Amino acid sequence: MAGGTGDRKEADQVNDRASQVATPPAQFGWLRRIAVALVLGILLTLAIRNRDALSLDSLVRQQDALRTAVDERPLLVLGSAFLLYVAVTGLSLPGAALMTLVYGWLFGFWRGVVLISFASTAGATVAFLTSRFLFRDLIQARFRDRLAKFNAALAREGAFYLFTLRLVPQVPFFLVNLLMGLTPVRTSTFWWVSQLGMLPGTCLYVYAGASVGSLDALRDKGLSGILTWKLALAFTLLGVFPLLAKRLMSILTRRSVNGSISLPK
Repeated sequence: MAGGTGDRKEADQVNDRASQVATPPAQFGWLRRIAVALVLGILLTLAIRNRDALSLDSLVRQQDALRTAVDERPLLVLGSAFLLYVAVTGLSLPGAALMTLVYGWLFGFWRGVVLISFASTAGATVAFLTSRFLFRDLIQARFRDRLAKFNAALAREGAFYLFTLRLVPQVPFFLVNLLMGLTPVRTSTFWWVSQLGMLPGTCLYVYAGASVGSLDALRDKGLSGILTWKLALAFTLLGVFPLLAKRLMSILTRRSVNGSISLPK
């Protein structure tokens, strides 16, 4: 019972710190909220105007034109693709996985990885800031008890906890963004840990898309139609890696405490 009470007190203290960090100073709070709302409005307009063009059937019909546009106006197409990806991920709309496959097919592996890595992190940060500055009070009031364990785990394991969540495919992308907005984690930390943690999955999806000969195959067969045993093995290893990394960190920490090795600070 004493241990449970102590854990609850620790979780409450972490929740209180999260509320303090997430709440901007009074003189800047309304400016930040307006800025976030303005960005959301722009992204929402962009997503609505292109919702039909982003359907797989529409992309199949336009695949030859898309290839030509990339060859003739690469910067314009890359910039538009970047903003569309930020809009979808920043608004937590469905379809990011499909867009990753399509971008891999359209831009190739290396350009696709660079574009999606930065676009997905930018979109995740928009969702993170939306949660922090627009919806924090409502969510904290409704789910405070559930968030207590989440914040306590983050306090114990730090940025590695976020890194682990980014690597586990079973944890929804949008949920991590929204929950992290309620924690004391800094925006800069959220950015670089998210970019690093999402990179392996991004590489796998882009590689899968780049291996597609035409979008017709993706439309008719779905992901299962282009999934090779190598990709299946890579996705399996991606899910196991956080457990192995956590185990390794635990071993290194114990050795450090025993004086066998010294971990860098």
